[in-house]
Amino acid sequence: MPAGETAPGDALARDFERGPIRPPSEAASLLLRVTRNCPWNRCRFCAVYKKRRFSLRPVEEVLADIDTVAAIVSETRRIPHGLGQSGAVSRAVVARMFPGGMTDACRSVVAWLRHGAGACFLQDADNLILGTDDLVRILAYLKQRLPDVRRVTTYARSRTVARKSVEALKRIREAGLDRIHIGLETGHDPLLKFIKKGVDAEGQVEAGRRVIEAGMELSEYVMPGLGGQAMWREHAVDTALAINRIHPHFIRLRSLRVPRRAPLFEEMAAGRFTPQTDDEVVAEIRLFIESLDVSAIVASDHLMNLLEGVSGKLPEDRGGMLAVIDSYLNMPGAERQIYRFGRRGGAYRDPSDLKRDPDTRERIRQTLEAIRSDHGEQGVEAAIRDLADRYV
Repeated sequence: MPAGETAPGDALARDFERGPIRPPSEAASLLLRVTRNCPWNRCRFCAVYKKRRFSLRPVEEVLADIDTVAAIVSETRRIPHGLGQSGAVSRAVVARMFPGGMTDACRSVVAWLRHGAGACFLQDADNLILGTDDLVRILAYLKQRLPDVRRVTTYARSRTVARKSVEALKRIREAGLDRIHIGLETGHDPLLKFIKKGVDAEGQVEAGRRVIEAGMELSEYVMPGLGGQAMWREHAVDTALAINRIHPHFIRLRSLRVPRRAPLFEEMAAGRFTPQTDDEVVAEIRLFIESLDVSAIVASDHLMNLLEGVSGKLPEDRGGMLAVIDSYLNMPGAERQIYRFGRRGGAYRDPSDLKRDPDTRERIRQTLEAIRSDHGEQGVEAAIRDLADRYV
């Protein structure tokens, strides 16, 4: 039996390690954990990896996980008529394969096969911290054992990327890494220092340019609201300036939410950080979009964003994105509140949904009136905040 292979049926009981998060754009991707947690883990706005130690997984351990995935794929494909025309596994076959249920690992691989088995996301927060030779070895083995994988992506920190030479990044690209997701957050240096990002704007720009020079796609994350009341304008303008210098392929908006477990919550409670209202964040995003001078895709693909419709290709779709923003800002205050509650509850994507679904709008209006009657206007705002914080 070849190395890495298992006896028929054995693979379905095996497990492999997966991390806690991935980008929304990687929802259908196979998740493989290469490192554990975050090597920096000091950002004030982030609560994901707090109180968790960073570690590099041994390369052999990662390769063994790839073998496990390959074995599950092989076992799944032994089922007669298991694949549809697209190569995806049908629901009926899944039910036959696992009449008594399946392990989480097996479930994740089968779901990946059902979606077409095209993409793989490497976890956790900063896999470029690996030695170049180790990362190249993992990528090459992944492509060898799972030839259906057509795209491999990962998170990385700007500071870490900037420590890699362009030649090293090109080796990583040639081994199979197609796209890097970087949390730029802001291009305003005083704000980068306040949130303890561990890098300045120049370092962010240098890292982004190296990724692109190496031939990889670059996805930069921007955090509207991060500047609070004090630095919102500088945050919007300087972030756009940094993006204009980098020219990433994707600009992904992730509006700020501050859960209690994030260090920024303590700053907020102490009065050292005053958050913006939803309306103020929308106005900030407008300024940011106006200030961009790049050819890139803007994505607002997370429920933390109030206006999912602020998405499209720059520069041609700028007018449409600004129109979505203005349609919200020009609504009466009561209508904006209905929309905010509906959006945070998952009912709406953009303001036009209010007119498309008058029944839902009326139910929300009645719900808000009941909350207002019992708890006042502050109770309404608290209810909207509670709904939004579920997604952090």
